[in-house]
Amino acid sequence: MKIMMFAHGGSLNRGCEAIVRSSTNIIKEKLHDAKVYLVSGKPDTDKSMTKLDGIFDGSSRRIKKYSYDWFRSSFKVKLFKDESFAFRKMEGNTIKHIKNMDVLLSVGGDNYCYGDQPALYEIDKKVKEEGKKLVLWGCSIGEEDMSERTLEDLKLFDLILARESLTYNMLKNKGLNNVKLCADPAFTMEKEELEFPEGWQEGNTVGLNFSPLVWNRNKNSQAAVRELINHILHTTNMTVALTPHVVVDGNNDYEVLNKYYEEFKNTGRVIILPDHLNAIQYKGYIARMRFFIGARTHATIAAYSNCVPTMVLGYSIKSKGIAKDLFGEEKLVLGIEEISNSNKLKAAFDEMVREEEEIKQKLKDTVPHIKNMSYKAVEYLSELVK
Repeated sequence: MKIMMFAHGGSLNRGCEAIVRSSTNIIKEKLHDAKVYLVSGKPDTDKSMTKLDGIFDGSSRRIKKYSYDWFRSSFKVKLFKDESFAFRKMEGNTIKHIKNMDVLLSVGGDNYCYGDQPALYEIDKKVKEEGKKLVLWGCSIGEEDMSERTLEDLKLFDLILARESLTYNMLKNKGLNNVKLCADPAFTMEKEELEFPEGWQEGNTVGLNFSPLVWNRNKNSQAAVRELINHILHTTNMTVALTPHVVVDGNNDYEVLNKYYEEFKNTGRVIILPDHLNAIQYKGYIARMRFFIGARTHATIAAYSNCVPTMVLGYSIKSKGIAKDLFGEEKLVLGIEEISNSNKLKAAFDEMVREEEEIKQKLKDTVPHIKNMSYKAVEYLSELVK
């Protein structure tokens, strides 16, 4: 059986890498005849994932101005408001591989959280035209993301695997009967433990991840996070390890975190992890932290899956749903509006420290179940293709 993952932008987003890497592992572990391929927007960034059976260039093509395709697509758009021809040409690097596959997995996770996705819609239609199985793999979608076009697209899927219960319940309430509940595959991802950097306190280091994505949505959050770092330095003896997890141009955690590092490095208790580690190496560091504070979902998953008490900074349905499935409540998840309030950040951190042992015990109780739910995705996939 040939399985191809698509809608992957590249592994400079270590969360996207974590999804592809862990999905490949659990599929091959359970489906012994499976060959797993990846279509990537940046295939050069994915070479460390050696268990894949092939990596294809899935970058979007530009339609050359004044070419036949340009005139034809312009005609269709202007006269009929029909973008389908244009998007199929632009996504040709992905579409050309569909005919050679048995199952197509749309793996972006939260690709449907950013408005309508007409390019993806055309790929999905092409998959069904070719008579192939189409699966939305480990998704999170908010109620606010559900346009009519999105709902129509989701109806095309043979199987939708929601990675947390808030998305699952919302999609069921929309009348979709092709939805199953699982967990994010990255809960099962392995880790690689590198040497500790200078300044790391073994058993007494708190990780901090912050992102331009969150900062741009709440401009005042940067100052509040600075105050949180000050609070940690003044009320504990812990080292703060600034931890990037996405290093994409224009959306680079390292650039934001390095500003904090330059400001606080003379304290001797603030360090920054390098920007060139892969997902399993970052997980290796996060797993050995005492606490973790993170804006990037897969950085927090790296912490949760190793029973590290975790505080989440201002994110979407996925963070709320994952926390709810772990704790039975949205434990230590601060909404985007809250993270500019330094008092709320400090209070949440103090709560995490105060309840350290209870949180660790709860994670020890629930993480094995969540990992089993990650594997359920492969069970559902297996049932679909039998």
